[in-house]
Amino acid sequence: PTPTQLVADVKGKARDVLLAERVALNVLARCSGVATQARRVRAAVDRVGWKGTIAGTRKTTPGFRVVEKYGLVVGGVSGHRYDLSHMVMLKDNHVVISGSVAAAVGAVRQVRDFASKIEVECRNLEEAQEAARLGVDVIMLDNFDPEALEASARILKHNFPDVLIESSGGVTVDTVADYAKQWVDIISLSQLVQGYPVVDFSMKVVPQKQ
Repeated sequence: PTPTQLVADVKGKARDVLLAERVALNVLARCSGVATQARRVRAAVDRVGWKGTIAGTRKTTPGFRVVEKYGLVVGGVSGHRYDLSHMVMLKDNHVVISGSVAAAVGAVRQVRDFASKIEVECRNLEEAQEAARLGVDVIMLDNFDPEALEASARILKHNFPDVLIESSGGVTVDTVADYAKQWVDIISLSQLVQGYPVVDFSMKVVPQKQ
């Protein structure tokens, strides 16, 4: 069996402590699970010498976003944008509905605040180059395999050195190091906030010594 380790002492009236026990342990277990998963991923890319940013995604548990985002920060990675107001992200559906990357970016620029960055999810190099020519801030190369990712990121960085390149889609805890390429600035993966293992905590009552 795994040895137990004391994390904290809790003092109070027995009824109050027992009423709060399960909620507190559930939150602690899940937040610690996110942080542990994040630290594991950060360590994986550190081992291959990659210095970019690891980020979670916005696929958080409804009503539990603050806790999971906090767990990411504790684990040493980025929380990415907190919600829809923190950055404009044009997904593939937005591009399809608008008709093109240029049309989607143009529509956004008519209404967005100057302080908001624009990120475009791109399905291929052609879309990424179009987005880069439009001067967006972040280009997400979505569902690229590691080889295509490396080749595309190299071309984009050569021609548009100031754009940030994000890799996302299909990245897992076990494969994240394969996506840690020289020209990639950010790797985001949903496994940091979806399907993460929890850390087992329990509370034990210790009688006071007389």
